[in-house]
Order: sequence, then structure tokens, then C-alpha cells
Amino acid sequence: MTTVSDQPSQHFRTIWISDLHLGTQGCQAAYLLDFLRHTESDHLYLVGDIIDGWALKRTWYWNQEHNDVVQKILRKARKGTQVVYIAGNHDEAVRQFIGLAFGGIDIQDELIHTMADGRRFLVLHGDLFDGVIQCARWLAIVGDHAYTITLKLNRWFNHIRGKLGLPYWSLSQFLKHKVKKAVSFVSQFEEAVAREAKTRGLDGVICGHIHKAEMREIDGVLYCNDGDWVESLTALVETIEGELKIIRWQLANHQPSPKTDLPAEQMDVFIA
Repeated sequence: MTTVSDQPSQHFRTIWISDLHLGTQGCQAAYLLDFLRHTESDHLYLVGDIIDGWALKRTWYWNQEHNDVVQKILRKARKGTQVVYIAGNHDEAVRQFIGLAFGGIDIQDELIHTMADGRRFLVLHGDLFDGVIQCARWLAIVGDHAYTITLKLNRWFNHIRGKLGLPYWSLSQFLKHKVKKAVSFVSQFEEAVAREAKTRGLDGVICGHIHKAEMREIDGVLYCNDGDWVESLTALVETIEGELKIIRWQLANHQPSPKTDLPAEQMDVFIA
């Protein structure tokens, strides 16, 4: 009988993860650490909001699991994985170090990744295409506070659901899909980021920022969002052959979970 710890690692050509929000109680560090322990890749892109500087300025929160995540990423870099840290808005302080490397990790604002099949993708966090971040920073900070409160309510709510034997249900994801303005914002963001990639003559774009895992074609450009590690527990991966898919991590067996809030067409679908 094979135990969980005996599960072999999955090897990918490339892995993209973003919006870890280390330094917050919302970060699902246990799932993330499990993911990092049971996956290997030639390239690992940290696509922004890795450490939540906004939250740490308000209240210091950093437990051993958060430290273990950082150590695991550094260990991967030492063992030969090409690790690139792309700055986001919550870790914008990192932008002052663009072009430098620390512990074998390169700091970038954006870059172009070439797939195994030759396709070229723009990789960036995406906050520069968020009008709220650029034009009304105070409103973004207020929204961040509201999101933190929603996550606290969500933990309390799911604690009760767990006692009743009910599965996890995301309040914030529900609100994002139901509030028309939120849906409109997400759509506008996706279109703006895809348009930037098309303007540069690229085949696609890979980003984070909005915490909504997605993979779809927009005006001839493949738009990919790797989701987050606060609620969706998702990553974007490129196989050795150059195929892309979004996976949601399941702690129990280290495999992409068939139980997901993502639409079926976005889950475990390879894009040629």
C-alpha cells in the first residue's frame, strides 16, 4: 500500500504560481508547501503578491509554514530550478530590486516566456492594468481590507460547514461572480491584459492579480491566469511537451482535484 508521503513528484517544464499572500492568515501555506514538495520544474515563476507587504504593515503575521514555503523555494533555486520573482502590487517594494538576483532568484517586473513548442507568452502580475490600483490607490486599500474581512467570515462559515459535513464553499468567490461590477471589472482586466500581449505580437499572456484562475482565447490571444493560494489553490503548468493546463491542488493525494469551483472546461484541459 502506497502512503501519501511515498507519492512521486510530478515534473513539469514550467510552473506559474501567484498571489500566495504570505504574511496573512488567508494564505493556505500548508497546501502550497505540499504542492512545492510534490512538484518539480525547470522553470518556476512567482507571478506577484508572493509576500503581502500591505498586510504585514498593518499586523505582523508569519508562522513556520510561511517560512518553510520560502525555504523550499530557495532550495529549488539552489538545486537548479530557474526561479523568477515578478513583483506585484502587494509586494511592490520588490520592484526596487528589478534586474538583481537574491539566493538564485531573479527579480523581474515582467518577461517573455517561450514555450517548448515555440509560442511566446508575456508574463506579468497584472496590477498595472488595474485602473483602481493606478488611479485610486486608497480605494484599492479599502477593498483589500474588505476582502480580508470577507476571508475571516469565510473561515468561520466553513468551520460550521465542516462540522455539518459539508464541503468548502467560498464566500468571496461567490460575491465576485454575483456582483455585476465585479464581473465587469474582471472581464475588462482580462481583455486589457490580452490586448497588451497582442499589441506586442505575442501568442499569449500569463498573469495573476485577480485571484481567478482562467484559460481562454481572447481576440486571438491565449489569456491565462494562474489563480491564487488563498482560496482556489491553483497553479498554471506547462508540460514537457509544451501543453498548458490549470490544476487545483488537493492535499490528500498530491493530484489535481476533480472537485473544483472552476468550470469543467478550465480544469485539466490541455491547450495545444
